[in-house]
Amino acid sequence: MHGWISFLTLATLLACGHGGGSSSQPLPPAGGAFTTATVVLGLTRPTAMTLVPDGRVFVCEQGGTLRVVKAGLLLAAPFLSVPVDATGERGLIGVTLDPAFAANGFVYVHYTATSPSPHNRVSRFTAAGDLAAPGSETVLLDLDDLSTATNHNGGALHFGPDGKLYVAVGDNANGSNAQSLTNLLGKLLRLNPDGSVPADNPLLAQTSGKNQLIWALGLRNPFTFAFQPGTGRLLINDVGQNTWEEINGGQAGANYGWPATEGATSNPAYTTPIYTYPHSGGPVTGCSIVGAAFYDPGTPTFPATFLHKYLFMDYCGGWIRTLDPATGTVGDWLTGFSSPVDLRVSEDGSVLVLCRGGAGTLQRVTYTAP
Repeated sequence: MHGWISFLTLATLLACGHGGGSSSQPLPPAGGAFTTATVVLGLTRPTAMTLVPDGRVFVCEQGGTLRVVKAGLLLAAPFLSVPVDATGERGLIGVTLDPAFAANGFVYVHYTATSPSPHNRVSRFTAAGDLAAPGSETVLLDLDDLSTATNHNGGALHFGPDGKLYVAVGDNANGSNAQSLTNLLGKLLRLNPDGSVPADNPLLAQTSGKNQLIWALGLRNPFTFAFQPGTGRLLINDVGQNTWEEINGGQAGANYGWPATEGATSNPAYTTPIYTYPHSGGPVTGCSIVGAAFYDPGTPTFPATFLHKYLFMDYCGGWIRTLDPATGTVGDWLTGFSSPVDLRVSEDGSVLVLCRGGAGTLQRVTYTAP
C-alpha cells in the first residue's frame, strides 16, 4: 500500500456522506442525532485544510491552489497559487496558520517545488484579506531532492504548544531514509517559525545542518498528526505498507521503527504505536490512516463521551472512529465518506471533513441533542 491516492479511482465512485457506526461507543444518547451537511462542492483534488479563527477555511488543492471557503461559499479567487509537481501524491499537501495569525497574517504551506529538481518545500505567506500579499512568500525550508517515486510525501503542518512548527515528511518510498540521520525523509521535523533550528531539538549532537531539524524518525508516510489543546499531547498517524496502520505517541527523539517494524513492536530500540489496526481480518480494518483531530473545541456540542477523544479516519475505509488516548479504547462513529483526507474540530463544536471523492467536498458534522 503506497498511501492515500492509490485508492482514489475506486473510492470516487461513492458519494461523500455518512452512515452510523456499528460498535457501542461512543454513540449518541437516545434521541440525539448527528447530521452531515455539505458546505461546498467542486474542490479539485483537495489534500488538507486549516481553520481560520474568523470562520474561514483554507483548503489545499493538490494542483497548487489554496482555496478559501467563506460564509459557506467557495471563493473564486484562490488565496495563493504556487507552481507544483502534482504527480502521484506530490503537490500542495499541507497548510497551517501562525498562532499569532490575527496579528501577523502568516500562513504556512508545504508543497512540492519543481526546480531546480522536484523537492518538498515549506514556505510562509502573509495574508491580505482573502488573498496572499503579492511577493510575500518566504521559503523556510527546502527538503531533500525526491527520487522518481512520487508517493510518501507526508505533508501535515502544525504549530505545537511550544510555538514551534512541526512538519511531517514521508520516506519517498525508500524505507532506509526513515532510519537515516543524513536526510529529512521519513521524519517529523521541528522548526522555529522562521525556519531555523530550535536550540533544544533532540538530535543536535548526531546531526548537522538542516538535519538538526529532525525531532523524531522511523516513519513511513506520516500523512497527518495532531496536538491536543490544553494537554499538548501529540499523536502521529503513519500510513502502513501491507498489514498495519499506526497511531503513534509523539516523543522527542523517538524512533518508530520503520522499515524494521510495522505495527506493534517489543523491540526496545523502537517506540511502539499506541494503537494499530490491520488491513484485513480484524473488527477495525482499513488501508490508509489520514486526517485526525482531538475533540476539544471551545464550545463542545457533541455528547460528553466525545470530549478529549482523538478522531481519526481511513482513506479507503471511509470511516471516522474515536480513540481514548488514556485507555486505548476505540469506538465506531461515522462511515460512508468518500476518500476522506482531513478533518478539523471547529471552535463551535462541529467537525469539518474534507473528501476527495464526491467531486471534492467539504462536509460539516453537527449534533442535535435529544
